Amino acid sequence: MDLVLALGLAVAALVLAAAGFAVGYQFKQVRYAEKVKIAEEEAARIVLEAQSKSKDIILEGKDEVSRIKEQQEVEQKKRRAELQEQERRLQQRRESLENRNETLERRARNLDNREKEIERKHQEIDDLKAKQARELERVAALSREEARAIFLKSVEEETRQDAARLMREVESRAREEGERKAREIISTVVQRIASEQVAEQTVSMVPIPNEEMKGRIIGRSGRNIRSIELATGADLVVDDTPEAIIVSCFDPVRREVARLAVSKLVADGRIHPARIEKVVEQAQKEVDQQIISEGERAAFEASVPNLHPEIIKLLGRLKFRTSYGQNQHAHAIETSNIAAMLAHELGADVALARAGALLHDIGKAVTHEVEGSHALIGADLARRYGVPARIVNCIAAHHGEEEMLTVEAMLVEAADAISGARPGARRETLEVYVKRLKALEEIATSFDGVAQAFAVQAGREIRIMVKPETIDDLAAQRLSKSIARKIEEGVEFPGQIRVTVIRETRAVEFAK
Repeated sequence: MDLVLALGLAVAALVLAAAGFAVGYQFKQVRYAEKVKIAEEEAARIVLEAQSKSKDIILEGKDEVSRIKEQQEVEQKKRRAELQEQERRLQQRRESLENRNETLERRARNLDNREKEIERKHQEIDDLKAKQARELERVAALSREEARAIFLKSVEEETRQDAARLMREVESRAREEGERKAREIISTVVQRIASEQVAEQTVSMVPIPNEEMKGRIIGRSGRNIRSIELATGADLVVDDTPEAIIVSCFDPVRREVARLAVSKLVADGRIHPARIEKVVEQAQKEVDQQIISEGERAAFEASVPNLHPEIIKLLGRLKFRTSYGQNQHAHAIETSNIAAMLAHELGADVALARAGALLHDIGKAVTHEVEGSHALIGADLARRYGVPARIVNCIAAHHGEEEMLTVEAMLVEAADAISGARPGARRETLEVYVKRLKALEEIATSFDGVAQAFAVQAGREIRIMVKPETIDDLAAQRLSKSIARKIEEGVEFPGQIRVTVIRETRAVEFAK
């Protein structure tokens, strides 16, 4: 019974489960159908929207295509206009070239006609020359050879005159060009250097406070002044010059030692032989130290390093040496700077020019001790102390006593002349000045054919009047060069001297 009940319950449960599954399945089918319907409606809506948008896009594309077509038409019109303008210009050029061709053809025809006319005239001239030659032979009773000789002589004279004129023109142009370049270089150098007026009055004079000091310097029976002169090697001049004592000596260094010693004695007031010896010794040491200091300063200012100590001393001794009133120490530094600037402007060796110019006058430091030219003495001293050969050549050749081997040697000579010839650098005595002018005139009048000679412009120019019947134009050129060469050999002068030869021909006739 229980088993039947259980089976009935099981069957009932199965029936209920089957019924529930069927109901659930039916419900799901209904839900799925609704979703499908909704999806179909959404798809239809999207398709409609897409169709609407595609129509808008197609319309916009058509508008863009029409706009691009319009732009292309405008550009095509513009290009057609440009092509038409180019064609018009080409046509104008073609017409212009045709006109030029016609003009050139006319000119060519004219040239042909002129050439024919010239040939005809040349032929007529040849015929006239032949006829003239025959007539001259008949009238002058000369053969062709004799007439040719006379004609060649006249042509030779004309050619000589033309050659002299041409030579003067070429030389004048070359001189003008050289002077222009030289002025340009020198003016550039002068703009880069500013030198003070270094002319000095080399009188060693010691001021004293009163006349009583003169007696104390002389001493009893002159013992003090004799002691000073023996210790220094200089002469003391105690005369009527008020409140001053003059120190005289051919050696500028000893003169400076004496001046310094006397100044110390006058300032100290204790003057006796023992004191004099001590003061002179102190003054000598001070001057020696000053010489070394001035030599080092010159080498530093001129930028010339590694000089021998003895060369430094020689440079320092130039501090007490003058030439025509120009201090040689300042002159050496100035010449070195000028030579360096000239070398820089010309592309030469600046260091070599500096060293050669700085040492070019070191021989003057010992010219009172050694006889001879200061240039050769300085070259020997430089060679002895190991100065390079090219610098030695600059020293020896700066007055033409040796041949110049380098461009820098020429620049040293030029810088030396510029430093010595600039205004205010030197002074000369009237006697030396007059002697130089007289020597210039004597050199000029020593040549044949010279009528008169005058030194003008303070000796910077000499004008020579020649005899026109003796000296022709070509000979006048040779004469000016010969006189200039002889002046260079026989006269010492700063700067340069202009030699002007004047040939004047006068035709004089009297009306009666």
